[in-house]
Amino acid sequence: MSSERPTNRLARESSPYLLQHAHNPVDWWPWGTEAFAEARRRNVPIFLSIGYSTCYWCHVMERESFENSAIAALLNERFVCIKLDREEHPDIDEVYMAAVQMTTGRGGWPMSVFLEPNELRPFWAGTYFPPVPARGLPSFPQIVASVSAAWRDRRAEVLGQAGEIADAVREHLGQRGSPAPIGVPQVAGAVSALLTTYDHLRGGFGDAPKFPQPVYLDLLLAFLPFAGDDQSRAAVEAALRHTLDRMAIGGMFDQVGGGFHRYSVDAEWTVPHFEKMLYDNALLAGVYARASECFADAHFVRVTRRTLDYVLREMTLPSGGFFSAQDAEVAGREGLNYLWTEAEFRAALPGDDADFAVRVYGLDAGPNFHDPHHPDAPPASVPRLADRPDRIAAAMGVAPAGFHARLDRVNTTLYGVRSGRTQPRIDTKVLVGWNGLMISALGVAGKLLAEPRYLDAAERAAAAVLDSPRTPDGGLPRSMGSTLPAVLEDYAAFVAALADLHRAGRDGGGRYLDAARTLALEAAARFGDGSGGYLDSQAGASDLFVRPRSTYDGAIPCGTSIMANALVTLREVTGEHRWLDAAAAAIASISGAIAASPVSTSNSTRALLRILVSDPALMPRLIPGAAADPPARPAEFTPVQVFASQDRLSIREGTPATLSLRLVIAPGYHINAADPQPGRESPLIGLRADCSRGAGLAVYADYPDGQPYGADGSMRVHRGETEFDVVVERSGPWSGHPVLTVTFQACTDTECLEPATVELDVALDPA
Repeated sequence: MSSERPTNRLARESSPYLLQHAHNPVDWWPWGTEAFAEARRRNVPIFLSIGYSTCYWCHVMERESFENSAIAALLNERFVCIKLDREEHPDIDEVYMAAVQMTTGRGGWPMSVFLEPNELRPFWAGTYFPPVPARGLPSFPQIVASVSAAWRDRRAEVLGQAGEIADAVREHLGQRGSPAPIGVPQVAGAVSALLTTYDHLRGGFGDAPKFPQPVYLDLLLAFLPFAGDDQSRAAVEAALRHTLDRMAIGGMFDQVGGGFHRYSVDAEWTVPHFEKMLYDNALLAGVYARASECFADAHFVRVTRRTLDYVLREMTLPSGGFFSAQDAEVAGREGLNYLWTEAEFRAALPGDDADFAVRVYGLDAGPNFHDPHHPDAPPASVPRLADRPDRIAAAMGVAPAGFHARLDRVNTTLYGVRSGRTQPRIDTKVLVGWNGLMISALGVAGKLLAEPRYLDAAERAAAAVLDSPRTPDGGLPRSMGSTLPAVLEDYAAFVAALADLHRAGRDGGGRYLDAARTLALEAAARFGDGSGGYLDSQAGASDLFVRPRSTYDGAIPCGTSIMANALVTLREVTGEHRWLDAAAAAIASISGAIAASPVSTSNSTRALLRILVSDPALMPRLIPGAAADPPARPAEFTPVQVFASQDRLSIREGTPATLSLRLVIAPGYHINAADPQPGRESPLIGLRADCSRGAGLAVYADYPDGQPYGADGSMRVHRGETEFDVVVERSGPWSGHPVLTVTFQACTDTECLEPATVELDVALDPA
């Protein structure tokens, strides 16, 4: 974009994402009191657009809508427009993402949210919208006009909706929740559920798109020494080794340059979503390093080294610290610089090496990448291996050392050619929390692999954070060089990093351990809820209508789970029991979430396991009934919980309404799939969504197939968690008060409960 174009207020910001939008004709404001005051002065809503610098669809919406002068004029006339970097403000992003997911049943970026200006409550939310109607989506100008008209003509209705959404978000994010007994059964249940969803053919958990999910792998690694029998240990080990193998040989791992892309769009780990995130590479490098020690696997050592070497080469400041991400897009095309043709291989490499590379990286099988966004672009290939390198070497009749030497030579040449291409943009923010994750990975790998340069890099990064200026109130910054306050994730990950660095043998003359202790206490003061738990943001933030308390461990574990594990590590390196007490209190504060879904809280479940190993009596003292044995089943016990993505559906003639249902099934139980015995008449009660207590509605569902069950595998059941979409449409005259229902029958391996029909708390409105 030409620098001669006028700039907006974002030109004064430091975030690379905000600076990308500094030349848009949209009159963007950064998030802050000045923007809020302007919206209140003009008495107009706020249009909040949230994204991040390496987000492909964020770039698309910018090109299509935010650089469009007519759309920009419409936005400027009717709204105060705020652009926010989700990586700078993860707490704000979390609050409004909850609103998007609750009102639409899905989420993602760019996030498009409309707020009333006084309390900043959302009243309408979505994600990407095209400039003209397409793919079943209304156009963005249509959305803008509709929202503006609603604010002008139906203000009371809009404010009422804002209140309802805000209340739902507060209940979802801000509640401590009822304590629940947790212990060994939850740990075992999480492992059992992971093994149930494990893809035996391709590795990983679930189908495409394939995410690396390092929190799952870390939990399985932590559980492995405590597997109760040889069969259990073999199952866990197989899931770990196969998943780590398949991820590392696919295109999600950058075979030429090292490091992991975000995820694989297909089930084979071949074609990635091409952005590279610091947190993915930190968490995965740690997993591979620990797995290399656990299994004495040289291939996992190599993957660890190539991942960390990539970070040190491309994502590291000379003065210490690590950048946040590399873009998925180059010159408007996703993954362009990572793609190859056979002709390009042969032009880059001498004859024998070219033949070797074409065969080893699968280019002789034809292209594996067709750009879905640019169908006219010629097909190309993402380099990938067909198998582990040692097996490929054996099939070629060469020694592994010779094979790797030749592959390294080929990669060096290809990387040199690739470096001459246009490179992806780098998000140069140095986030304290993400740097903490990478320092931990370098500390673990440096110790296990006896690699001093990894420990040196970890020390430089730790010193850079410790020596960087604090925020005006004396706290850690979210990003080095900024005055934005840190969130819980930053404190937790950095405490863990300092403890891991000390355990690796680098103590900075005692500085790192002293700082870890100090920051752990500071985190409790800034983020503590007064009873041992933590909230994600600091008190006193006037720009949040709720202080979130996240429990979900996703691509980045939640702050509470990172902190709990960091406190356990502090106990291990200091011998001071107070840190274990604090860790147990943190886990007890979210015990209800762990009991409800130990898989969704995998990193907290791992902390629970570590606490139980250190002091088996500690959790029962904090939570009555949290014993090692499964608690007795109360009379009102239900092994299946049903959660809906929305609490209200408006159903119009000719326009179906959709929501998602998630069923959480207690460990040891299963429910029959919708078609329990495919291909034959079955007397079994299968999973079914329906409507009752009214007329005029039809309900359809895209039921998942389930997993094989029974001696011959002929039955299909669900265990752990399952999710599916439900469509509700008008089928005739509306009468009565219809309610959505879900019917299922829960069974163990030895008994079945009576079939149950659950009425969902989802309001159905005729429209």
